[in-house]
Amino acid sequence: MEVIKEDQVLDCSGLLCPLPVVKTSKAIKSLEIGQVLKMIATDPGAPADMEAWSRQTGNELLRATQEEGKFVFYIRRLK
Repeated sequence: MEVIKEDQVLDCSGLLCPLPVVKTSKAIKSLEIGQVLKMIATDPGAPADMEAWSRQTGNELLRATQEEGKFVFYIRRLK
């Protein structure tokens, strides 16, 4: 698996919907276009939420994995 270098990490562990999406939206706006945000969540709804959010916002969901009981997302800011 290719290593993705993140520019910022956002830990949303312990937060339930909609907070991971809200915090991701705020964090991605602080990045430059082309930079990557790594978001960590424990909410079981996060994978579906992040897929929908990336489609709606036009940002690229590079990878979504599960590691040690947490969901890890790599998102590239495109807009």
